[in-house]
Amino acid sequence: MRAVPTWIDKVHDRDKVEQCIYDLAFKPDGSQLIVAAGNRVLVYDTSDGTLIQPLKGHKDTVYCVAYAKDGKRFASGSADKSIIIWTSKLEGILKYTHNDSIQCVAYNPVSHQLASCSSGDFGLWSPEQKSVSKHKVNSKITCCGWTNDGQYLALGMMNGVVSIRNKNGEEKVKIERPGGSSSPIWSIAWNPSKDEHNDILAVADWGQKLSFYQLSGKQIGKDRTLTYDPCCVSYFSKGEYIVMGGSDKQASLYTKDGVRLGTIGEQSSWVWTCRVKPDSNYVVLGCQDGTIAFFQLIFSTVHGLYKDRYAYRDSMTDVIVQHLITEQKVRIKCRELVKKIAIYRNRLAIQLPEKILIYELYSDDSSDMHYRIKEKICRKFECNLLVVCSQHIILCQEKRLQCLSFTSIKEKEWLMESLIRYIKVIGGPPGREGLLVGLKNGAILKIFVDNPFAITLLKQSTSVRCLDMSTSRSKLAVVDEHNTCLVYDIHTKELLFQEPNANSVAWNTQCEDMLCFSGSGYLNIKASNFPVHQQKLQGFVVGYNGSKIFCLHVYSMSAVEVPQSAPMYQYLERRMFKEAYQIACLGVTDSDWRDLATEALEGLDFDTSKKERKKRGESDTELFLADVYAYQGKFHEAARLYKRTGLDSRALSMYTDLRMFEYAKEFVGAADPKNTRMLMSKQADWAKNSKEPRAAAQMYLTAGEHLKAIDIIGEHGWVDMLIDIARKLDKAEREPLAKCAAYFQKLKHHGYASETYSKMGDLQALVHLHVEARHWDEAFALVEKHAQFKDDVYVPYAQWLAENDRFEEAQKAFHKAGRQSEAVKVLEQLTHNAVVESRFNDAAYYYWMLSMQCLDIARGTKEEMLKKFKRFQHLAELYHVYHSIQRYTDEPFSSHMPETLFNISRYLLHNLTKDVPLGISKVNTLYALAKQSRTLGAFKLARHAYEKLQELHVPSRFQESMDLGSLTVRSKPYHDNEDLIPMCYRCSTNNPLLNSQGSVCINCKQPFIYSASSYEVLPLVQFYLDKGIGDEEAVSLIDLEYVSLPEP
Repeated sequence: MRAVPTWIDKVHDRDKVEQCIYDLAFKPDGSQLIVAAGNRVLVYDTSDGTLIQPLKGHKDTVYCVAYAKDGKRFASGSADKSIIIWTSKLEGILKYTHNDSIQCVAYNPVSHQLASCSSGDFGLWSPEQKSVSKHKVNSKITCCGWTNDGQYLALGMMNGVVSIRNKNGEEKVKIERPGGSSSPIWSIAWNPSKDEHNDILAVADWGQKLSFYQLSGKQIGKDRTLTYDPCCVSYFSKGEYIVMGGSDKQASLYTKDGVRLGTIGEQSSWVWTCRVKPDSNYVVLGCQDGTIAFFQLIFSTVHGLYKDRYAYRDSMTDVIVQHLITEQKVRIKCRELVKKIAIYRNRLAIQLPEKILIYELYSDDSSDMHYRIKEKICRKFECNLLVVCSQHIILCQEKRLQCLSFTSIKEKEWLMESLIRYIKVIGGPPGREGLLVGLKNGAILKIFVDNPFAITLLKQSTSVRCLDMSTSRSKLAVVDEHNTCLVYDIHTKELLFQEPNANSVAWNTQCEDMLCFSGSGYLNIKASNFPVHQQKLQGFVVGYNGSKIFCLHVYSMSAVEVPQSAPMYQYLERRMFKEAYQIACLGVTDSDWRDLATEALEGLDFDTSKKERKKRGESDTELFLADVYAYQGKFHEAARLYKRTGLDSRALSMYTDLRMFEYAKEFVGAADPKNTRMLMSKQADWAKNSKEPRAAAQMYLTAGEHLKAIDIIGEHGWVDMLIDIARKLDKAEREPLAKCAAYFQKLKHHGYASETYSKMGDLQALVHLHVEARHWDEAFALVEKHAQFKDDVYVPYAQWLAENDRFEEAQKAFHKAGRQSEAVKVLEQLTHNAVVESRFNDAAYYYWMLSMQCLDIARGTKEEMLKKFKRFQHLAELYHVYHSIQRYTDEPFSSHMPETLFNISRYLLHNLTKDVPLGISKVNTLYALAKQSRTLGAFKLARHAYEKLQELHVPSRFQESMDLGSLTVRSKPYHDNEDLIPMCYRCSTNNPLLNSQGSVCINCKQPFIYSASSYEVLPLVQFYLDKGIGDEEAVSLIDLEYVSLPEP
């Protein structure tokens, strides 16, 4: 881990006095940094450290700042006892106070609830609250923090207590540190990781301890001893690391378990605060002397690879060994910073700060993943590179190489002439392994661990970046500092070839002449001196074994399966069959193997061809000889040998592939009619491919392949041939007959299709044929005889009628099909169209028809349909009435008397108390009522209508008339003409002209009955007969003249 300074700033006041940085907070998107400095709040751009704006609002030192999780606002707290809420636009919007100086603030991560803590109490405030709810505490609060779910707030105090409160401020858990008031809690932080099962609280106190607790108050592990007073604790966004700073004048990086990993930045004064930029590796420090230092942490990859085993560092303190073929993994927990890793055969070396651990596998099994400690070298080493062998470790420090035994005895030392850039173990007997070493000056050396003298293999002019040696130790591949891959012959020192754009290189461990190199987003595979084969790949190549390439991308290693087809075909093009066979053994497809065998036979390389056949399980010599004869053009000899080995089909395939159908017939003879038919079929295939379709069709028919013949005839539209076949076929041969009928249908010969379906007896297909052809009369005739097909005919017929705008006929057709719901849907669509097009009379008629249909459907006990009947009847009435209103407002003349329009408007408004149906305008209705009311002397009602219109959006064409009418009606008396006031004929009560209860009496709730023409209230009263009174008796009682009795 390296800390790279990005930017540094130092804060002074106007008198050049250094201002202590007490707190820092990042905007959640990481773009801005809020700084508590002196009595100001400073806002920085995190990209370059530019001061965006100083915010003034506090009168004393600002001790704390915090940003809300949604990034819309932040808060600052000061020694002036006040909290200021700022928006993301850097505007102060709210201020509230405590009785003491503010020590810390924290926003709830799931809401805008803000916790503000002072020396004597803490407050909880959210925007929806009118006041801050405050809670007294018995000690000064120094730090606070919310759990990830925002349910609990932890408070760290001067008396060494951590108090965990719920959102209402009630204490739920109390953690008392052993040191009490002599170990004040100075900083706390909850782990933000979503992977942790429990909420984990990190607590740093001035007893120089770091501790971890669960939400329940239970301590996790033991206290971690520090060598300084910690002032700040901050987690990385994913919770994997902790940053801490304090009196040691530096910030340090720790694991989430409290293991120190290294120093981030040394300062010249106490580090009072530190924060990690959200979702990044950037850390910012705030110091006593006003320094703000922004660092980027760079985590290097610590790893090692040997063949198919890859070991790498995880979480800085663990080592994971991965088997790249089986994908098995094993984790080794070291609980200290892992500095270097080396792996070789059954050995694994891990360098920790104060020791090196040597592990070995439990067994020699190639798939075994269980490691145990073999040796511990308890010494501190400084090295750039680490290598492990069977009995030694090799330490590389700049120019020096040291060979140590596992018991820490230095056995050899080599001093190079230049810096060592690359080192690799290339195998050898235990205790005598060879090392390949690349230097910065371009020298490449070979060193044996039991030999004090290094062997120079070659020297080039450019620095070495990566090295690898071929399996036979005869070729050397080098990637230099200019990203060029150079391949040398080790014995002659000759440069064989070079390729650009390389960052790493690896030889194939199973094939001498193959190597791969990566660079510029591509994987390059080179066989011998053939051109490079490329494919896209991100990362670095670190190994090449058979058909698998091991690639490191960022921090993950993967095994990429690469087909070897391309290099195999490169060898085949040069007729290098043995080399092509070697490549094929690494992994190619079955078709590639067949191509190799074919090419080898054609090239008369029988050894390679034989090997390929053996690989496929073919070992018969006569069969091999038959293939050879066939490739040499001796077809009859080949056919005899095929027959002798019992593979007559191969001989037939040979003859038919060569279009030698006469020879094939002779070979088969008249003995086997099956083979004869097969030959005819193959000959037909050939005729078809030779663009002789008529001949092919005849041959297929002769061979009994009716389906193929029908396909050819149908595709070419030869209807006469097709009907001839259909008439000759037996009715039991349903598949070819169905295919004939389908082609007749496609070719629009419905008569022939009908004849074919009738022959098959497929009535359903016949019905569908008539429906598709729109031959409705034939379809109806079929339905009369076979009622089960009623749905198959009437439903598409109704849909066809509807598509052709014959909706009423379509509706009747749906009725015939028994599809009542579709019939209703058609009418509903008709009704909707009529309303949208303002044809309200038609809409009324369609709603009436809908209601009648619903009544018809509800003959049984369907409550839902009865409800629909009533609703549709009501809508029919409304649209019928509104038709008159619409004509009055939209047309220059009206056929209705003023009284009728007056009554219609009132009727409509009485029925529009709840929802207004689509298309009906309340504005038009009120406008008509206002005008007719004024004409008939109902001035009070007219004024009411004009006032209601004022509340609505009135079209511009009515505006002038409405304004004028509204003014003139005010000059009229504020009452209505008594002749217009309706009376209830049941209780004789006078009712208002507009009744908020609807069309019922305000006294007895008797519904009014209206005239269907003038919409006047009729003198009718609805009543119900008592039980036992029949209809005739009721009529006679009504006809009786009322006689008044004399008073006594």
